[in-house]
Amino acid sequence: QFRYDVALSREQKNKKGGKMYIQDKVEEYGKEVFELMNLGAHIYFCGLKGMMPGVLEAMENVAKDQGLSWEDTLKAWKKSGQWHVEVY
Repeated sequence: QFRYDVALSREQKNKKGGKMYIQDKVEEYGKEVFELMNLGAHIYFCGLKGMMPGVLEAMENVAKDQGLSWEDTLKAWKKSGQWHVEVY
């Protein structure tokens, strides 16, 4: 299954009525993201490096909601080559 989605802060609003950022999408699709990653999917984050702290916090929140250790999960995804980050 392929899914492509974007977070356009100048054009979209998040659930709270604020600007839409990638971490909002991560939380929106969190459970599904983890299910797909556990089945071998890959995830790509591209953009300004300033977005990554929010993304990592959102991913950590999703992991905690599922009773997982975020540190262990991220380590496993990196080791298997599923985690891709291109920031500048």
